[in-house]
Amino acid sequence: MDRAQKEKVVEELGRIFESSGVIVVAHYAGLTVAEMQDLRARMREAGGSVRVAKNRLAKIALEGTPSEPIAGLLTGMTVLAYSEDPVAAAKVVDAYARENDKLVILGGVMGGTALDVDGVKAVAKMPSRDELIAQIASMLGAPASNIAGAIGAPASNIASILSTIEDRAAA
Repeated sequence: MDRAQKEKVVEELGRIFESSGVIVVAHYAGLTVAEMQDLRARMREAGGSVRVAKNRLAKIALEGTPSEPIAGLLTGMTVLAYSEDPVAAAKVVDAYARENDKLVILGGVMGGTALDVDGVKAVAKMPSRDELIAQIASMLGAPASNIAGAIGAPASNIASILSTIEDRAAA
């Protein structure tokens, strides 16, 4: 790899370190090509990516970025899993590490905050962005469905609801 290629890799890694919501660092020694492809496919499905880079180049790219705390984790055969969603990469790597003991989580970073192994596992247990949006949407829809149910109820139920509202307003 010549100097121009190295500079290009450092620049690309710098963009990754700047824009990612979470970055997980893991050792991948012993993973077969098929297993690594499986990890990449799972990560792509979740909206993230997996990157193997020379540790020295990654450390250069980390300088001055919010992800700088992970520089100490970059030793040996390391893989970087990252995603814009602050939970997706941690979820995929944690699930894969439970299935395959050759992938060993070392730690990570989320928004400039360094994470140890337990921190990555805690982030993995959090609901993803899409899950949170679905929960909020269901909460917002619940009052409307209650009103629709009340409107469709027999007239006696509506009368009792209206009298309850009147009593509350009078009090």
